[in-house]
Amino acid sequence: MTDDTTPAQQAPKPSAALSDLGRRLVGAWNVSGGTRGTVTYEWMDGGFFLVQRVELEQYGQLIKGTEIIGHEHPFGHEPSEDIRSRFYDSQGNTLDYVYELDADTLTIWGGEKGSPAYYRGTFSDDGSSQTGAWVYPGGGGYESTMTRATS
Repeated sequence: MTDDTTPAQQAPKPSAALSDLGRRLVGAWNVSGGTRGTVTYEWMDGGFFLVQRVELEQYGQLIKGTEIIGHEHPFGHEPSEDIRSRFYDSQGNTLDYVYELDADTLTIWGGEKGSPAYYRGTFSDDGSSQTGAWVYPGGGGYESTMTRATS
């Protein structure tokens, strides 16, 4: 119970950076280029995490998976500064990423920020597409375009 002298505890709110990322990504996307298929993003209840669902074909292999994107917030600690994620696929792999959105440019770092494995893409002016490329160490990678199917 509280009385008039006890300040009310303010409910936590999702970060502005995560909210901005969600505004850009939420919806269904068709993917083409070095991989083909569909990707959907939606908010988890509460707005603290984005959920990405993936069904792609890459190098002749079907990839199905789910990624949870948000700030890490271990018990008893403050939320992480970076927007981090873990991707789980149907083949038992887990992959970690760091997301950065700077104006119209999205960078997804493989593992940690500054990694030699990353995706960098640019949203169109109207937000209906994003074009970029995955870069892998040693010169590998592929180009990718996402086109919005639904909001």
